[in-house]
Amino acid sequence: MVTTWWRCFNGGMPEALNLTADLFAGFPRQPSRETLGARAAVLRAFATHQAATLIAEVSQVSGQAPFRHLVTPGGYRMSVAMTNCGSCGWVSDTSGYRYDERDPLSGRPWPRMPDSFRELAAAAAAELGFVGFAPDACLINRYEPGTRLSLHRDSDEGDLSAPIVSVSLGLPAVFLWGGPKRSDRPVRVPLEHGDVVVWGGPTRLHYHGVLPIKDPGDLSGRWRLNLTFRKAR
Repeated sequence: MVTTWWRCFNGGMPEALNLTADLFAGFPRQPSRETLGARAAVLRAFATHQAATLIAEVSQVSGQAPFRHLVTPGGYRMSVAMTNCGSCGWVSDTSGYRYDERDPLSGRPWPRMPDSFRELAAAAAAELGFVGFAPDACLINRYEPGTRLSLHRDSDEGDLSAPIVSVSLGLPAVFLWGGPKRSDRPVRVPLEHGDVVVWGGPTRLHYHGVLPIKDPGDLSGRWRLNLTFRKAR
């Protein structure tokens, strides 16, 4: 069995890379739920069966809106490469964090959100009781080995009653699940290919992050992709 993994360069040109299935050892896993808090949980293996489609769709999106390393308001370059799809996209520069209907690199609207993305996000949200979730933004993060995401909370969205749905693809990661204050000590939650995290309601503004991605050591050039669905407007 061969799994197709997509390498998406900053220039947006996808390159198909065939990898043997043992790179995702232990699959297929049985779906299960791990509670993180009130209306927050990890849905284990929830996206495993759709993973190939999701990865191919990411390749299409990045061909139109290439991955890029954004700059924080303080002028620091983010280590995680990002792009967006949907009616608006999350961006950052020295003027601040915000959602914009157009890609600042091209001046064009962001690529439309694929139906497979919307359907997965809605289904995962419904598992936690968020029926009818209709995201208008999907932030796509690409992590290389060694990159990380510091503790933060998603507070730039106009509709905080809607949940966050976060899909993990590719290399495993350790998700940091914190509390309502930055000083709250986070719990370390291992995430694998196909896992989906959903949180909302009383935990919607909890802090979270990702520890540095471990190098698989096999020279495959693999990454972790993270799809984060939000209701921004």
